[in-house]
Amino acid sequence: MTNTNITNFRKNVFGYINQAVEYNDIVNVSTKNGNAVILSEADYNGLMETLYLSNDPKVKDEIVKGLNTPLEECADESEVEW
Repeated sequence: MTNTNITNFRKNVFGYINQAVEYNDIVNVSTKNGNAVILSEADYNGLMETLYLSNDPKVKDEIVKGLNTPLEECADESEVEW
């Protein structure tokens, strides 16, 4: 995570946004009225999908079940079609 103040952000807005997009860096911009967070659209979409899926009780139960499954009971990677 990169931290900067609003003055530095204004001076190099393109650089900070490019850093978020190209390197998946989160940029925290501090102002006297509070902070703002800059992240790439891909990171934002991933976050929104995670929140959406974690609110579905069936999906959440499947994830927990998978986390609690011993590794030896899991399918071998060669058996999974990606």
